This record gives sequence, C-alpha cells and structure tokens, in this order.
Amino acid sequence: MTISTSSIEAADAAANLHAQLEAGLNGARDAAASLARLGPDDTARVLERLADRAVAAGERLLAANRRDLARMDPADPKYDRLLLNPERLEAIAADLRAVARLPAPQGEVLEQRTLPNGLRLEKRRVPVGVIAVIYESRPNVTFDVFALCFRSGNACVLKGSSDAADSNAAIIEVIHEVLAEAGIDPNAAWLAPPTRDALAPILTAVEHIDLAIPRGSRGLIDYVREHARIPVIETGAGIVHTYVDASADLDRAASIVTNAKARRVSVCNALDTLLLHHDLLPALPGLLAELGERFGAEVYADRAAFDVLEGHYAGPLHHAGPAHYGQEFLSMRLSVKTVEGLDEALAHIRHHSSRHSEAVVAESPEVIERFLNEVDAAAVYANASTAFTDGAQFGMGAEIGISTQKLHARGPMALPELTSYKWVVRGDGQVREG
Repeated sequence: MTISTSSIEAADAAANLHAQLEAGLNGARDAAASLARLGPDDTARVLERLADRAVAAGERLLAANRRDLARMDPADPKYDRLLLNPERLEAIAADLRAVARLPAPQGEVLEQRTLPNGLRLEKRRVPVGVIAVIYESRPNVTFDVFALCFRSGNACVLKGSSDAADSNAAIIEVIHEVLAEAGIDPNAAWLAPPTRDALAPILTAVEHIDLAIPRGSRGLIDYVREHARIPVIETGAGIVHTYVDASADLDRAASIVTNAKARRVSVCNALDTLLLHHDLLPALPGLLAELGERFGAEVYADRAAFDVLEGHYAGPLHHAGPAHYGQEFLSMRLSVKTVEGLDEALAHIRHHSSRHSEAVVAESPEVIERFLNEVDAAAVYANASTAFTDGAQFGMGAEIGISTQKLHARGPMALPELTSYKWVVRGDGQVREG
C-alpha cells in the first residue's frame, strides 16, 4: 500500500500540533502553581511595566496589526474590532494600570467562624487555576485577559483566531518579555496556535484547564458550549434593545439612541432594535435624525415606522422582515418596531433578547421600575445608553467577558469572577467520633 505525501504531511502536522498543545498546557498548569507565590505588589508592578511596554513597543505591535488588517476586508464588521492604533494602545495601557491598582481578590476571607468543637473555619477566595479564553479578531482581549488572570492569580491559555494571529503573537511576545524580566514563568500566559484544529483539544483538556470562556460570534459560543468537557462561562452575543416609552423625554431619547447605536457599532453592547411606543411615531424622524444625517445608519422599519420615516430620513430605509429582529448587526444598521406599550415591548424583548443589555427611556416611575424588574438581562438600564456595559466603565479596570448566564457570574466579569474559594480549617488535634 502506498501512503501519499499529503497523508504523511497531515500526520506530521497533527503530531506537531499535539506536541505544541501538550507542552503549552503543561507549562500553563505549572505556571499557575507558581503564581501562588506572588503577592499583590508583585503582580501590580508587572502590570505597570506592561502598560509602559505596550506603548513603548507600539510600532512593533501596530506593524503586526497592519499585517492582520491587510488580510481582512475593511467592510467586514470585524475589521474595527481587529484594528489597533496609537489611541487604542494608550487606552489598553490605561486599562492595564487600572487593573494593577484594583485590590487583588485572592486570599480575601469571605466568611469565618469557630465551631463548637474549636475548629476555626475560613472561606477564602482563591484563583480558579488555568483559564482558557477563546476569542475572535480582538487583539486588545489578549492584554485584558492576561491582566485580569494574572492579577487574580490565574494562568491563561489564549486561543485567538487566525484573523489576529500576527497581532496576538506580537502582544504575547511583549507580555513574555515583561514576565521574564520579573523572573516569572512566561507560561503564565500561553498563546495556543490560531488554527481551528487546536480548539477541540483545548476544550477537552480536563487535566490542564479549569475553565473556558468564549468571546465572539454566536457560532463560536455555540461550538464551545456543545464540545467542551471543561466548565464554560458563556459570554453571549449582544442582541440589544432600547424601548422609548410614551413618557420619554425626546431630547434625552435621541441622545441615548444615537450613542447606543453609533458610538462603536462592532461591540456587543451596541443597539440593534429600537422599540417605540406608537404615540411617539410623529417624533421618530427627530429621534433618528442624527443617525441618518451624520452616520448614514441603515434602518429596517416596520410598516408604521416606515410610513413615518419615508421622505423624512436621511439614511437608507427598508421595510423590516422577521429576520431583522433578534439579529446582532455589528454594523451601522438598526431595526425599528412600533409597540402598543410596555407590555408589548417586554414581550418582544423576552422573545428576541440575548440577555446581554436592555434599556428603557421613560419618565414614568412605574414604567421604569417594571422594566428594570421584569427584563431578564445581565445589565438593564433606565435613561442611559447600553454602551456602558463594559468592565472598565463599571469600575472593574477591564473585563474578561460579559456573562449572559446565571451561574457563578453575570454581566461584566473581572477579578472577583475569576476566583473560586476554599475552606481553610485550623484545629488543635480534633478528631471526629461516631
């Protein structure tokens, strides 16, 4: 039997990938154990140095990023997520410094008591161990994940996409330089190969990884949830609604809707669907005026909204179909649906929401409180833009993701959410009888 050259090459590639993964995952597990010897001052100093180095190595990082950008269509919604520039590097450095200045959570005593038999119990916060983060097209996540994991005493396995392969490689090189200079095992941050065939072995590495966190498209998140044998915290896609009630202040509503949609369209907290009380239909052209005139937002409107906007909206206008609701656009597109009131708005959100971020604009206290109490989402807003669903904005320094599930963590996840706890029991020779 003749074995083809391509078969031999495929076998060699698979063996090489297996060796890479085995070495990297073992290294991460060993590094996680060594991080327990670092104190809060140690991790803070490293993150401050990394913030300085991220700016100092800017041209190296931007050159790598340009290579990634050259492979992507600028019209792709992921292009903006992939893009690095000097301003974004400065913002990354500021986030690193913010994380360095936050209290390190590990070691915090959550509960303590003495039992009648004299045993002294402490419930103490501890690192999770090794955390794998799987993400797409966002090289800033490489910095964020490392900073949050390192400050909370965890090693991280970073599985980026091929879209950002050069950017992530350059970033991890800078991280490793700073760790080595501090005498810390660089395997505390291990960058897995960007190829798709590296993902399944990571998701089944039960002896090496304690937790997986996917960040990206619905398809990526579904794949991780369905194939992982390790625990997963799901960071869901953001299908975001803002309901403008009949009681709303219209100037405030226009400002909130514009900001939620146009501030940065490629992020998960960007507005996708405007729900409008039918009494406000005459005001709709005014509500969307800036989105059309300044940003050229593409609007998909139901019949009532379309009839009002036709001839009075500066941007592209289309009739909405069922597919335009419950869609995360990640671009300068927006759907508009007219509702009879709060009950219909709540029902629409229940049916279409991804439980990420939802907002109401209203002056009625009853409407506001019902919305905040009844909407099932990680973050619910009254009279504010959903653009604030962000770890840094919430005072967390940065975030490792926004959890849309309900176990362990929900909403922006930062340092405390990357810990578990253990019971520490001190005795004086007690033994249990019976």
